[in-house]
Amino acid sequence: VQLQASGGGLVQAGGSLRLSCAASRRTLSRYAVGWFRQAPGKEREFVAHINWNGGSTYYADSVKGRFTISKDNAENTVYLQMNSLKPKDTAVYYCAADQWGRSLIPESEYDYWGQGTLVTVSS
Repeated sequence: VQLQASGGGLVQAGGSLRLSCAASRRTLSRYAVGWFRQAPGKEREFVAHINWNGGSTYYADSVKGRFTISKDNAENTVYLQMNSLKPKDTAVYYCAADQWGRSLIPESEYDYWGQGTLVTVSS
């Protein structure tokens, strides 16, 4: 499966963005998908994860209550709705897929990665 992340951009603090992770070549219906981010000078960190049927979602504490991950199998796309954005959310955001559709897994166990999309939140 190939993943294409999009939807990043420049937004003011308090604003919202919706990121998309679109899949090609294969359907995402059986895959779990995670979102990660990497801020300048920092290591990549986990943001959110959704299992294959959307029944289980997980969030980093730093985004809980502000971000929502969802999966649209008909569109073959996973979304990350980001509300109440803060300057510290500025990062390149990546999506990744797990072919086994599992619940929360270590970063190293994702099988496919998309290219990143840059989110910049101004104060």
